[in-house]
Amino acid sequence: MKRSLLIKPMMNDFYPTATHGEGIYLYDETGKKYIDGSSGAVTASIGHAVPDIINAMHDQVKKVSFVYRSQFTSEPAEKLAQKLNELIGADEDYWSFFVNSGSEATETAMKIAIQHWQEQGKDRKQKILSRWISYHGITLGALSMSGHVKRRERFVPLLEDYPNVTAPYCYRCSFQQTYPECQLFCANDLETAIKRIGAEHIAAFIAEPIVGAAGGVIVPPPGYYQHIKGICDRHQILFIADEVMTGIGRTGKMFGMNHWGVQPDIMALGKGMSAGYTAIAAALVSEKVMKPIVKGSGSIMSGHTYSANPQSASVALAVLHYIEKHHLIDKVKEKGEYLIEKLQDLAKDMKMIGDVRGLGLMIGVEFVADKKSKRPFQPTEDVTSRVIEKARDKGLLIYPASAGNEGVSGDAVIISPPFTITKQEIDDLVDIFEETILEIQFENC
Repeated sequence: MKRSLLIKPMMNDFYPTATHGEGIYLYDETGKKYIDGSSGAVTASIGHAVPDIINAMHDQVKKVSFVYRSQFTSEPAEKLAQKLNELIGADEDYWSFFVNSGSEATETAMKIAIQHWQEQGKDRKQKILSRWISYHGITLGALSMSGHVKRRERFVPLLEDYPNVTAPYCYRCSFQQTYPECQLFCANDLETAIKRIGAEHIAAFIAEPIVGAAGGVIVPPPGYYQHIKGICDRHQILFIADEVMTGIGRTGKMFGMNHWGVQPDIMALGKGMSAGYTAIAAALVSEKVMKPIVKGSGSIMSGHTYSANPQSASVALAVLHYIEKHHLIDKVKEKGEYLIEKLQDLAKDMKMIGDVRGLGLMIGVEFVADKKSKRPFQPTEDVTSRVIEKARDKGLLIYPASAGNEGVSGDAVIISPPFTITKQEIDDLVDIFEETILEIQFENC
């Protein structure tokens, strides 16, 4: 057999070959069945091989799959932009800039925020503030906004120093406080950063509604985002919500920010937009942000060859219609409550599970060497990787995440199955996860 020339995440590791999927399951070349307990990378939200989506793909490819955005628009792209605006349901319209990935979406959001101020003659407002323990993508602009230490470390000399704000990590509060007595110290840290840098230099603040891969699903305390938005508005700083992971129903609401009733100035979407059936993402831009650009240069300085291609747009539109038709977001809330309750019950009997947290079907499990002190495992113990590999061997796919006070020393995983999972399948998922944790605990004895 010839050696593989495909560059994989870890080139010396073994990866089974996926042959097909059905519902919440994936199958490899040996016929082994896996529960897709992470929807791939928190992406395959409606499951695999859904006939409605396959039919939509086929119908569009018979018409036209690609047009270049500077030469044509298309009916699917126009309809998708209208649909997303309808789903946001704000007092003002939101424009859509379609791209191919979450990294491109957040980077486009960053560029639009800077251009918004440039069009008004405020050229000094070029800096983007972000949080430590965050992840906004792997391109250099998106990585500059990311406070994910491990993903930054190889490229630090090329990156901007945008992370300046503490994450709302209540399980490991950086201020040694407890909510609500803390009076939202973590939100006030944004105000401190603004005063140090000067609002006249800051174009926007970007945050994930719920921190994903960088922190193992960190849900902020009540009132956090209302306070954040107030600070941004007071200092004339745009607020960008990175909804690449949380958007399109993952948390039990259409958008993660809906949990706090806060409307961002710009929103980045990806992953669940197409549920993995095609590559598409978007920066959604409020009328307020677009107005000076439309009146000024009339053009946003961004774009990619495949931006707004009709094939991807038609698939995303079909996914949105499928989610609505089957009332999946309401089901995400119900199933998420069931899953998190089962995982929290499991945690009571597992000495290495320190915290279970999340909203909807986006749940994080953080592992600790000692529950009382919350002491993390040593990095050399490689706990996250061992949990991921053992679960996979047992037929369960889960997603790795970072954790710990600095987002480096801790271990966590994300459990985020497709919205279509049944309660029986949730029980099966938890049973395999329990077996996995018990074996890891035994190995650590």
